[in-house]
Amino acid sequence: MRLEILERGHRLRSRAVFALIRLMSRQPVVDAVKLAFYRPEFYGAGPLTHEAMRGPSEWSVGDRELMAAFVSKVNESPFCIAAHSATSRIWYGQDLRVAATLADVTTAPIEEPLRATLILLGKLTRDHAIDADAVRAVLAAGVSPQQVEDALAVCLAFNITDRLANAFGFHVPGPEAMNAGARQLLSRGYR
Repeated sequence: MRLEILERGHRLRSRAVFALIRLMSRQPVVDAVKLAFYRPEFYGAGPLTHEAMRGPSEWSVGDRELMAAFVSKVNESPFCIAAHSATSRIWYGQDLRVAATLADVTTAPIEEPLRATLILLGKLTRDHAIDADAVRAVLAAGVSPQQVEDALAVCLAFNITDRLANAFGFHVPGPEAMNAGARQLLSRGYR
C-alpha cells in the first residue's frame, strides 16, 4: 500500500532537506528517507540501525551490509535488497561477492564464519526461531559470541525495516539512485 504522505505529508523543514538531497545527489529522495523524516517517532529504529550497522563490531561494514541484503532477500524486500546490495558492493569494491552470496550462500566466495552466520540469519528470518544447536554451529565455524550478537542486531533491524518497506510499498529507484544512497550510507551511516 503506497502512502501519499510519503510524497506530500512532510513539514517545510523536511521538504527543504529533500530539496538539498536532490540538488547534491542529483537523484530522487528514496522512500526510506521519506519515512524516517515523516514520523521519526514512528520509525524510531534509526539509532538501533545505526548502532547495528556502524557501531563497534568485528564484522566489517561490508559484511553487515551484506547481512542486511541477505535478510532482505529472505524477506523478499526489493527496496532493501537493492539498497544494501549496492552499499555492500561499493564497500567491498566488487559485485561478484555480493551477487554470488545472494544467489546461493552455500557456494558463494565468502569466508566460512560469514557463511555460517548468514545461514543462521536466514533460518531465524524464515522460521522466526533458532535453537542452541544452530548457534553452536556458527560458533564452531569461528564466529565469536560478540559477532553472533552483532549479527542478530543486524537481523533485528532489517526484519523491522524490510516489513515497513514492503508494507509501504517502497519504490525501487534505478541503480544510479541506489548507488548515490549507498555512498551516503557509507559516509554518514544511518543517522
